[in-house]
Amino acid sequence: MAKYRILSIDGGGIRGLITTILLQRIQKEPGFENFLDNTDLLAGTSTGGLLALGIAKGLSLERIRETYEVQGPKIFDDSWLDNIRDLGKLRGADYSLKPLKAELTSLLGQTTLGQLRKKVLITAFDLDNEDGDARSWKPKLFHNFAGPGSDRTELAVNVGLYTSAAPTYFPSVDGYIDGGVYANNPAMCALAQSQDKRYNPTPLLDDVVVFSLGTGKTLEYISGNTVDWGYAQWVKPLLDLMFDGVSGIADFQCSQLLHERYHRLSPVLPRKPKIPMDGAKRIPEMIKIAENVPLTPTLEWLKKAWL
Repeated sequence: MAKYRILSIDGGGIRGLITTILLQRIQKEPGFENFLDNTDLLAGTSTGGLLALGIAKGLSLERIRETYEVQGPKIFDDSWLDNIRDLGKLRGADYSLKPLKAELTSLLGQTTLGQLRKKVLITAFDLDNEDGDARSWKPKLFHNFAGPGSDRTELAVNVGLYTSAAPTYFPSVDGYIDGGVYANNPAMCALAQSQDKRYNPTPLLDDVVVFSLGTGKTLEYISGNTVDWGYAQWVKPLLDLMFDGVSGIADFQCSQLLHERYHRLSPVLPRKPKIPMDGAKRIPEMIKIAENVPLTPTLEWLKKAWL
């Protein structure tokens, strides 16, 4: 069977701009102008989910980049009035969903997952499955594969909101929150989806190639052999710790299973001051970082394994 190409894109809020610029730079290289056209499955979490939906709809990377640069500061606009109402960050999400929903509606319109040009896998987390005696929360993978359990009738706008609803940053949407709580790097989820024999044709594992894109990694750590913390101390680092942890384990798993058919590109970001997921004021710095990431190893891998 021919190669089955998966493009997997991490979550990371406004840092999705870095990923977009990296993709732009790859596309501008001779021979790589149409490399995204060969993609069989686009997987994404949070901002990566938005990128996946946009690419699958056929939006240009230029349009997506413009959205980050122009609309990002509006989406991550934490007004003083909202801070007063929410007692700073003690209650209520940091940001309203209205600007994000308006922009996604402008980009995706009334397109359903089934109307997208490419297969997609978008992560979210269902806070309440409403399943009688088995009522619980659970991971949810939205996809548009034809067959059982498909989400082809779901509006892309809604799925985009579900995957973007990062805890503390945005309110939940229709009972869903950001899939980053279990798969900030969705590469392993995408690999598993490709092997689901309910959907034909199912590629052989040996034919699967995965290109995993991160939004940048900050080299963080907590010093000390004994950290005797309670709720108050753990709250601040816990979300970042969780997102980095699940991203790292997916990277390890895919690397072990696919070997040379797997490649990860995620630039190291400045340690201090850290660029947060809502760091819209740092857009000029992110542009500079993305434009200076060495791409030679990635281009060599793409030429050998992807094209």
